[in-house]
Amino acid sequence: MNNPASHWHHLSAAPHRGMFLAGTLQGVLTLLWWVVELAGRYGVAGTASAWSIAPTWAHAFLMIYGFFSFFILGFLFTTFPNWMNGEKIQPRHFSASSLLMAGGIVLFYLGLEAGELIAAAGVATLLTGFSIAIYALLRVLFGVKNQDRRHSIAASLALIGGWLGIAACLLWLLTENRALLDFSRSAGIWFFLLPIVMTVSHRMIPFFSSRVLEDYVLIRPYWILWLMLACSAGHGILQLWEAAFSYLWLFDLPLAASALYLSFTWGLLRSFRVHLLAVLHIAFAWLGLSMLLYGMQSLVFLASDGTLLIFGLAPLHALAIGYFASMVLGMASRVTLGHSGRPLVLDKLGWLLFLGFQAAVLFRILPDILPAASGMAPGLYMLAGLTWLICFTLWAVRYAPLYWRPRVDGKPG
Repeated sequence: MNNPASHWHHLSAAPHRGMFLAGTLQGVLTLLWWVVELAGRYGVAGTASAWSIAPTWAHAFLMIYGFFSFFILGFLFTTFPNWMNGEKIQPRHFSASSLLMAGGIVLFYLGLEAGELIAAAGVATLLTGFSIAIYALLRVLFGVKNQDRRHSIAASLALIGGWLGIAACLLWLLTENRALLDFSRSAGIWFFLLPIVMTVSHRMIPFFSSRVLEDYVLIRPYWILWLMLACSAGHGILQLWEAAFSYLWLFDLPLAASALYLSFTWGLLRSFRVHLLAVLHIAFAWLGLSMLLYGMQSLVFLASDGTLLIFGLAPLHALAIGYFASMVLGMASRVTLGHSGRPLVLDKLGWLLFLGFQAAVLFRILPDILPAASGMAPGLYMLAGLTWLICFTLWAVRYAPLYWRPRVDGKPG
């Protein structure tokens, strides 16, 4: 049955398939677009292009809301009901959500060339699909009783933060109010991505570890999750107030300490025995390191009376590529393998691609951390983008076909 109808049947057979496929295609597109943009900007190939939206702002939107969102929602569509023994997400909801969000991204790309109004139409379409996803997940949340809903509530609040960020971007495109753009970018990181990825990490990493590591003691204190979520929100709020940059360390360092403690407690070193588990632990270790960089950056800024800013955008990229992207790819690989009926084993190629992602993080942050490497910054930025693009494209070639093919074990879904 190698025909479009058959492919659509399989794509709509499980809630993660459509979202993961759209996220995979968007990941390749946005990385390719960004590498081309960098090549023109630094005079490597071609010339800098004129877009209707500043490339840095478009890059942030395409990554935060147009790449990570697909994988996060696809993952939650699958696991959210399982967390609470709730009702499964309805096909009409996950199909409509993924199609609208994918269509919104296409319009946004067109708008980069055709004008801000087309881009705004794309953001509005994406927001509509995102709204359907939140509605579907909240129906599950409010439909269960006598179940532990703590992780689900935290994830739902983070999704609402993401919704507000997309809405703010839409209003910015319509009004050109810079405060709305600043809120959209800050909300995307600190009210949406970081809270939801931390919540998933807290729920799943100890659980997966306990399934494959011998004599593993599952430690998952909720107080530390609430502390980390509060620190994320605190950082996001202070970041909206430029004068408060000197005090970000008040939230960043406790968050760094909490994450590093959990990395040690959850068994980072032991996880290397199982590569599919190790990728999650390595990704989580980037959280502690990135927040440590953020905290040190803020402290130095405070000590120098606002005259010295170290590390540049290194903390952001350590967080976004090191933690978010690595965690998303680790979780997506696990879900894709498991829900296609394949063994939960990360093969040699998958492990090498993940290590390539880690190299991309280092290429991106080293020029901002080491003064000796600052002169090579354009080249290293290009190398980081190319490394990520190549590794992710190879990952996409490997995994994307599984979304429109039936399970190998013959089971439904």
